[in-house]
Amino acid sequence: MLQNSKILVIGPSWVGDMVMAQSLFKVLKHEQPNVMIDVLAPTWSEGLLQRMPEVHQFISHTIQHGQLGWQERRRIGSTLQLDSYQQAIVLPNSWKSALIPFWANIPRRTGYRGEMRYGLLNDVRKKQHTKTVEQFAALGITSSIQSIPQPHLLPEPVAPTLQGLHLDFPQVPILALCPGAEYGPAKCWPLEYYATCAQEKIREGWQVWILGSKKDIPIAQKIQALTGCLNLCGQTSLPEAVDLLSLSTAVITNDSGLMHVVAALDKPLIALYGSSSPKMTPPLSDLAHIVSLELACSPCYQRTCPKQHLKCLQDITPERVLEILKQISHT
Repeated sequence: MLQNSKILVIGPSWVGDMVMAQSLFKVLKHEQPNVMIDVLAPTWSEGLLQRMPEVHQFISHTIQHGQLGWQERRRIGSTLQLDSYQQAIVLPNSWKSALIPFWANIPRRTGYRGEMRYGLLNDVRKKQHTKTVEQFAALGITSSIQSIPQPHLLPEPVAPTLQGLHLDFPQVPILALCPGAEYGPAKCWPLEYYATCAQEKIREGWQVWILGSKKDIPIAQKIQALTGCLNLCGQTSLPEAVDLLSLSTAVITNDSGLMHVVAALDKPLIALYGSSSPKMTPPLSDLAHIVSLELACSPCYQRTCPKQHLKCLQDITPERVLEILKQISHT
């Protein structure tokens, strides 16, 4: 790799993957401290990438996940020809995600074979790791690294966000709940269990906040109705949620994008796994406590439970989670 080189990273389309991509950015900086890393990614990820000091420039696109967007990709590729990138690293596995670096005439185009991308990529790798973060980081490793660096987000001052939500700076411990999962209900711990945990911590004098996207509002409203906790789902942008989560004392979360955000904020968290596996996408934090029953039928990676009982999550009791919460929060 050249000194003072510029690298374009084609970013992933999921929040959790974007957080894990920071490990790649850290590896690139370790390999070459003066490298400039630009990230081409969906518009929603701008605030997240702004909290990663390794990123030099964010380049947004509005191409929807799964959309070909042929003309838009060609336009972006032509525009990027002027930026003199020495290398592109393509994190998504799709054929179309490799089009922009090809049209940008970037001399070295690195990525995994994916959907038969020979020609579009000229530095084609074969996956040799199970964990997503290891797969990402391996694309940037050229020398010996003892361990892959964990993501670490730098939150921005939270006062404006609190003011916009008409909230005072918390004076008591905060339990944050992240009960949603973009992928589907087979990743979601029962809302009644979240409510039980919330009720217990409220009795102990904590505040309880629920965070998530607009899609999580129905679940959050039911938890709120059972507990009286604060429902912030759909009321914040992703970067605002990042900054609010930096105030939390502890977090209970499904395997979701926000789980990875919390891990990158170095907050004590309990990560609940059902249809997915912590062997592939664990929270990257020494403060994370993973709960997975590892039933014979899991991980199935299905959006809904094929057996229609969801025992992989139903059988994780609130009492077990509350006991862990007591241990990790020290309050």
